[in-house]
Amino acid sequence: MIIKYERTMKQLKKKINEKYLRSEVSKIDDGDLKMVIKNNKKISSKITSVNFLKRYTELAKAMFGMIKDYRKGAYTQVPWFTIAASTVALLYILNPLDIIPDFIPGLGYIDDLTVFTLALKFVQSDIHKYLEWKTDDQSLEKA
Repeated sequence: MIIKYERTMKQLKKKINEKYLRSEVSKIDDGDLKMVIKNNKKISSKITSVNFLKRYTELAKAMFGMIKDYRKGAYTQVPWFTIAASTVALLYILNPLDIIPDFIPGLGYIDDLTVFTLALKFVQSDIHKYLEWKTDDQSLEKA
């Protein structure tokens, strides 16, 4: 099992890298944003149901919020790359038949985690800016 896991990880590193993410990001359009928003509950439940994805739940919620606020026009101080990379990561998690199909026990979610963490590497500072904006915006609404 360990040898199979190591072989799988080597294959993933070849397939899922910065070049892969950038090529997928270039394909994102408004329809993809709609799909993420529409499938928010499905994606969230998948993240919370997988033990090693649970720690990313709050970050995924922030991504959903940022995409939704961007689409509504409420939050526009974010680069398109950030919106597209977040969308790619969330759609990848939604897709059960990706590089390693999710139904394969133990290995099926490793590629989801890899894509999510790679996207997070690029968008983390923008997520923090969004959360600061959201906090400030909510504070203004209460005043």
